[in-house]
Amino acid sequence: MRQELGVAITWLGHGTVLYRSEKGKTVLADAWVDGNPACPEAAKQLPPIDLLVITHGHFDHMGDCLAIAKKHTPDVVCIHEIAQYLEPKGVQKLHGMNKGGTQALHGLRVTMVHAVHSSTISDGDRILPAGEACGFVIEFENGTRVYHAGDTAAFTDMKLIGELYHPTIGVLPIGDLYTMSPHEAAAAAKMLGVKVVVPIHHSTFPALTGTPAALRSNLKGSGIEVLELKPGESA
Repeated sequence: MRQELGVAITWLGHGTVLYRSEKGKTVLADAWVDGNPACPEAAKQLPPIDLLVITHGHFDHMGDCLAIAKKHTPDVVCIHEIAQYLEPKGVQKLHGMNKGGTQALHGLRVTMVHAVHSSTISDGDRILPAGEACGFVIEFENGTRVYHAGDTAAFTDMKLIGELYHPTIGVLPIGDLYTMSPHEAAAAAKMLGVKVVVPIHHSTFPALTGTPAALRSNLKGSGIEVLELKPGESA
């Protein structure tokens, strides 16, 4: 863990990130690990997971949710509609909520915030509505606050997220096409007022053309650090 970050961050590839607090609590943001082509095999051996947060229903964000929930029995935080879907599937310790709400779990505070994206669940040959996509502000025991954006476009209320919650780290998608590009992600980082940006949701597929280098170029002179991780790498 980089001491100045206040939390250990492991990018598991695509939109999935593992956070470990100074006191050893683990938070998995989005559940696409075993099926994730960007995740190295060694990184698929997850430590015990205390908390699983789901940003939206698409397969590349909750495709392994049921398997992880069964193996690790974490507390699962998600929007109300996804909780309704997961409950009859046997997922325990569900904490459905909606945007603007905060829950305290394992000594952490998890606030659900807005995202601009679609959200559906693929269930066999059915496509089910899954409420709205969201992001999370996660406050760890030492006061470190991470804004995990999930999949989103840039939107002006990111400034409000910065003013309300004061995250120091922004974990932002940059791939373009389905989310922000590096151009919009740089504007998002400035609105949020973060000190560090971890770019995610890029390079998994050819269609995701945004790069950390382009984000760094767009943030030149801003004083915001781009913390570029490779899949499976930690900081």
